Amino acid sequence: MSTIQITTRDIPPRSQWALEQSGVPPLLARLYAARGVASRGELDDSLAKLLPPSGLLGIDTAAKLLADIIQQQKCICIVADYDCDGATACAVAIRGLRLLGAQHVDYLVPNRVQDGYGLTPPIAERVAATGAEVLITVDNGIASHTGVARARELGMTVIVTDHHLPVASATLVLDAHAIVNPNQIGCTFASKAMAGVGVMFYTLLATRSEMRERGLYETSPQPKLDVLLPLVALGTVADVVKLDANNRRLVSQGLRRIRAGHLPAGISALFTVAGRKSFAATTADFGFALAPRINAAGRLSDMRLGIECLVTDDEVRAAELAKMLDTINRERRDIEGGMRDQALAIAEGLLDTSEEPPSGISVFDPDFHEGVIGIVASRLKDQWHRPTFVFAPSGAVDASGEPVLELKGSGRSIAGFHLRDALDLLTKRHPDLLLRFGGHAMAAGCTIDEESFERFDLAFQQIASEWLDKETLQRKLATDGSLPASECRFDVAESLNREVWGQGFAPPVFVDTVEVVSQRIVGEKHLALKLKHQGVIIEGIWFNRVEPLAATATLAYRLEADEWQGNKRVKWMVEAAEYIVRLKRNADNDFDNSFVVSRAKRTANTDIEIPPCKL
Repeated sequence: MSTIQITTRDIPPRSQWALEQSGVPPLLARLYAARGVASRGELDDSLAKLLPPSGLLGIDTAAKLLADIIQQQKCICIVADYDCDGATACAVAIRGLRLLGAQHVDYLVPNRVQDGYGLTPPIAERVAATGAEVLITVDNGIASHTGVARARELGMTVIVTDHHLPVASATLVLDAHAIVNPNQIGCTFASKAMAGVGVMFYTLLATRSEMRERGLYETSPQPKLDVLLPLVALGTVADVVKLDANNRRLVSQGLRRIRAGHLPAGISALFTVAGRKSFAATTADFGFALAPRINAAGRLSDMRLGIECLVTDDEVRAAELAKMLDTINRERRDIEGGMRDQALAIAEGLLDTSEEPPSGISVFDPDFHEGVIGIVASRLKDQWHRPTFVFAPSGAVDASGEPVLELKGSGRSIAGFHLRDALDLLTKRHPDLLLRFGGHAMAAGCTIDEESFERFDLAFQQIASEWLDKETLQRKLATDGSLPASECRFDVAESLNREVWGQGFAPPVFVDTVEVVSQRIVGEKHLALKLKHQGVIIEGIWFNRVEPLAATATLAYRLEADEWQGNKRVKWMVEAAEYIVRLKRNADNDFDNSFVVSRAKRTANTDIEIPPCKL
């Protein structure tokens, strides 16, 4: 595991002062200034401050087509992706089109194993077989040249809404009737980071505007599309896109409605099965509680379960589907846990011949399940701070029912290494290696022949070694500096948690030197702490760590508003220590300093007291 270098973010004093003078509380002013916010106006999350839809290339054409389609009551089929962004985008499309007056709206979501990603010719044929006259993609389609072509051959109107990067080719032209994608060539829309669900929401806004201009709302009120914002917020956070100002507004508006009780039955049911409170919803709830349950359906079962949960207005049905998603997610965690341990063991084997792992890591095992390789790749990336691909055998079969001898890979990257660009370079150097690939800077996927893993591993390592230097490969944790004891309070933690944090707008992490009063292992693998911070006793926990701390430690931590049986307290969620003391175990599996009992003696129901280290 790579060491962590703890750094402190720069705080532009003029920005901090300007924010404070405009009424922003000092702590928040400091945090916002460190994240590039220079004025209070940038924090205005009102709908009026959203970027106008007209800035999206192709959206006017799409809006005119959709207005015609709705007026003519044509049959529409949505082709969705099988992750949370795709599911929420599909739900937004279905709900939004029905609000605008469409009466015949259905959807189809490809099977991860059998169909693969995106609009393929067979998917287009299945859509046509349903009698659909219009095919709309959400969160996919920008690279589906053959699928779009086949859909047009079958006589369907094709509208592509996507946010992925297009294929860089002068010879391939996507022949859709309309394309809405902030990342398509020629689009000047300021928010390139908008998720697929946001693109579909914007398309609906433009369609409503077009219908308003046609005079369709002169005798009746126009439909309120803001009811879709809880879904937009969930999908935006779940897809881990950069939370630029426009995305933060979308998420903030969605959270505001959820907290006020204005949310779809499915989202409410997901909060319930996750044991979270919707009236206190946070971005963390989206990313760590709701999204994994929806994603689990696409990974191990059928994403239709997730989409149905988000589309239904029947509370009983929503509760049933949420429970099913929760059960599937538990199964996903079990599979992932075993795969993660196995993949870590394989990755650790890379250290046999060198002190440091290679600049790029690729892992494959024939027993891996392709539904969870992305999650495992993310865990390995976090563990080793290296761009990482994890491969599994494809579960697909050919037309004759025989297994397809291919491997599917899912990759996750670190800052400074554009994963999709790396795959693009790889395919230029080795034209016959990648069968298919696509993705983003931080996440990408590819398919290779079964016997090509070693070639991929070497080629990927070569590119990583060329692009990454020692400084980039050093894991860094950016913090917000010291937190005064006067600010270490329950109400402050609660206030911070209500703000919009996420990718590109990181949640606050503070760093302080404390006295470790006591420490103990809980749940067999977590370190519970009692700390003295500026003379004040504070509780803390460091998840997935059993090594004890020294008597004095410099810790990076997040504030957590902890409430149990009516008692409210602030708690530290420790993320790193500036100096990590690693103690070697002796033959009996005890720490050499003998102040902690053997791991073999621990049980799930036993808390083991560890006195402060005397190191």
